[in-house]
Amino acid sequence: MTTTTATSERLQSTFKRFVEVGRVVLVNDGPSAGNLAVIVEIIDHNRALIDGPTTSVPRQSFPYRNLILTPYTIASLPRGAGNGAVKKAFEKAGVLEKWQSSGWAKKLAARKQRKNASDFDRFQIQLAKKSRREEVRKAYVKEKKASA
Repeated sequence: MTTTTATSERLQSTFKRFVEVGRVVLVNDGPSAGNLAVIVEIIDHNRALIDGPTTSVPRQSFPYRNLILTPYTIASLPRGAGNGAVKKAFEKAGVLEKWQSSGWAKKLAARKQRKNASDFDRFQIQLAKKSRREEVRKAYVKEKKASA
């Protein structure tokens, strides 16, 4: 084994989400927080130009510290692509459908729903949990008596 092969094997990174043109990001700050956008152009090591035509994120320069990289990319997107091209590629790749079916998006939706719940909603949840606990307890006791 040559030294170049040995060093390349050692340098294999487990990191997979890179800042790149076509990377789908979750906006984490500002009025578009919680929406998906696509990196259209890399400005410098602190900012990128993002666009989210189907998710109502306007084309703007955005700092990386306020973006969360998702595992989704749009491979065929050229650098500096226009709004129409980004929209077409976004819809063709089916990114929004993939995102909505992911566990991450479902968790965020559940968190938002809990945050917006009223007192009555929380009360109903409390009663449902209480009745579920009671059903589980009864089934456990019945099973324990049957096995004994």
